[in-house]
Amino acid sequence: MPLLLNVVPTSSSPQVTALGKRACPECGGEMEWNAAKQVLACPYCGFIPNEQPTRGEGASEGAIREHDLERALAQIGDENRGYGVATVKVKCQSCQAISVFAPDRVAQRCDFCGSPAIVPYQETRDPITPQSLLPVRLSEPQVREIVNRWYASRWFAPNRLKSAALTDTLRGMYLPYWTFDAQAHADWTAESGNYYYQTVTRTDSKGRHYQDRVRKVRWYHTSGSIDHFFDDELVPGSAGVRPDLLRRIEPFPTKQLAPYDPAFIRGWTVERYQIDLRRASLLSVEQMERKMRDLCEQQVPGDTHRNLNVDCYFSRRTFKHILVPVWLVTYNFGGKGYQLAVNGYTGSIAGDRPVSWAKVLFYLILPLLMLLTVFLAMQLR
Repeated sequence: MPLLLNVVPTSSSPQVTALGKRACPECGGEMEWNAAKQVLACPYCGFIPNEQPTRGEGASEGAIREHDLERALAQIGDENRGYGVATVKVKCQSCQAISVFAPDRVAQRCDFCGSPAIVPYQETRDPITPQSLLPVRLSEPQVREIVNRWYASRWFAPNRLKSAALTDTLRGMYLPYWTFDAQAHADWTAESGNYYYQTVTRTDSKGRHYQDRVRKVRWYHTSGSIDHFFDDELVPGSAGVRPDLLRRIEPFPTKQLAPYDPAFIRGWTVERYQIDLRRASLLSVEQMERKMRDLCEQQVPGDTHRNLNVDCYFSRRTFKHILVPVWLVTYNFGGKGYQLAVNGYTGSIAGDRPVSWAKVLFYLILPLLMLLTVFLAMQLR
């Protein structure tokens, strides 16, 4: 099973503290997170301890802490890196995902794309330690039902795909994400336009005159400013799952984050981030700038506008490195690879599926050809 660390903040700088296994006091087995019951429990004897990990709004103050982005980019010490225990990393030569396992687990195939082309991965410096995670809320049987319903709703998927449902490849993953907070200020200028109408005289092809009402725009200069606070702007750090799929199953409710505990990820694959903090911070700025532009655009008065210019400024920037649960289905059909992702907390689903061109022909093309034939026959009468 994958093992990670917790970051315990102090008044000066974050300190990394290794978290040991949670042994069951009844049978000695290792405790793990039960998604169906939403508690830590022993999978062997069923014991449920009275003390449960806190998360979300109920978490103790300081348990999940925002870190100053500028200071982190300038210097991230070795004490804030690594997993604190012995780990094995493998890299897929096909999709480039890096998976982290306990040393006693042997990987035969990539959990993200199913490729057997995996090799040991060595790095000169350990990654930044995750501080918190989002506990999985949906159990494997619940996710299989969601996936089966999704396949059944794909009208133009091959029948063989629907009947098999392909959930035998379902795997639970914890994916790396970055969250960013920032106070944003934007100044904008634009040309606003108000519509007005004029009546003009036109001449048609037969030389006849007629009156036409024409819409015109009266332009004038406008400007303004806006302030906005971004809270937990999400940037994925995954290479194993396509960004467009992740965006379609977001958001991951960061208000429900819990301080890291190994029991949460027992039996799950953990992906090591490949979009580092510096790159993620640049991507977060791009995201926030787009959203600030949309907010400024909503402020522009008038019926229309043009030449909108926006200057954004960001301050009080902080970040967190978190893990989020995703259930993943990878399969090959007709010689092509497909991926299906399910948000392990909300159940949102997105994915690829093959198309049966025989169904497209039968349900779409043939009816259109029949309608066209009937139309032509009526025209020839």
